[in-house]
Formats: sequence, structure tokens, C-alpha cells
Amino acid sequence: MSETIAETPERNAALASLSEALETAAGYVGSASSTATTSIKSAAGKTGEAVSAGAYKTAYGVSYGVVFGAVFLKELLPVGNSLRRGFEDGSAAAFDAHDARKSETDETDEGVAPAAPKARRTVRVTRKSVED
Repeated sequence: MSETIAETPERNAALASLSEALETAAGYVGSASSTATTSIKSAAGKTGEAVSAGAYKTAYGVSYGVVFGAVFLKELLPVGNSLRRGFEDGSAAAFDAHDARKSETDETDEGVAPAAPKARRTVRVTRKSVED
């Protein structure tokens, strides 16, 4: 004896409501997935911005501290002091090296051979004698 299940209006209504429930659930899962993806991309972008801002502020603080400290120390030293002259000559040489590198980069980008570096700047300090 085989039993056949007859299609009844109640059974059709139950299957239709089950079908609607599954479609609704699938829609919620799809929208949750897209919302999660958007949230993750937003969080990654904000994390990258925070890391970038932290790196900038760290580099700024270090460079400011080094340069300000050197300039402050130089200004405290007497004019004829060898340490002060060393700071002045070293900073002048650093500026010359920076200018030379920049001009080499600019000229290389244009296809022109780099020029020889400029002569080193020197600072001459003279003392005036005070007569009585």
C-alpha cells in the first residue's frame, strides 16, 4: 500500500510561507554580508589613517627636537667657540649636500647629466678687539 499525499490548499499555503521565509532569510544574510564588508573596509581605512597620522607626528617630533635642540645649544655657546663653529659648518654642509642631491635628482629626471656639487660653505668668525 502506497500512500500518496494529496495536494491540499493548506499544504500549498505552508510551502509558500516557508518559501517566503527562506527568501527573506537569504535577503537578510546578503545585506548583512554587504554591511559587514563595508564596515571592514571603513575600519581598515580609519586604522590606516591613524597609523599614518601617528608616523607623521612621531617623525615631526623627532626632527623638531633634534633641530631645535641643536639650534638652542648653538645659540648658548659663545661666538668663537669651536663647538658652535662645528654646528654652523655642519649645518651649512648639510644644506649643500641636500641642494646637491636635489639638483642631481631634478637633472636626472630631465635626462641631463648631474652637475658637480657646490663648494662647501664656510663661516668666518672674527673677533673685534676692544680698546680701553
